Amino acid sequence: MFHSIIFQYSYEALLLTLIISGPPILFASLMGLFVAIFQSATQIQEQTLSFAIKMVVVLATIILMGGWLGGFIHQFATQIFSNFHRWTK
Repeated sequence: MFHSIIFQYSYEALLLTLIISGPPILFASLMGLFVAIFQSATQIQEQTLSFAIKMVVVLATIILMGGWLGGFIHQFATQIFSNFHRWTK
């Protein structure tokens, strides 16, 4: 019984990790693609341009989606801590 609970919450934690890390990775990848196309078209070969723009996009994504993604973390933590007394009997 206890092992199934551990596996269930481990699965939910990994799924939560994918949900939380998905939007910043997606937006950084898309911005990297756009910057690469722009650099190819204009023949600009600056390495830090791509990195700096991706950092700004990831930061903006985390700021804009932080409340929504934080709700998932809060819900998961509340669920774990509210059921903790049942597992330690």
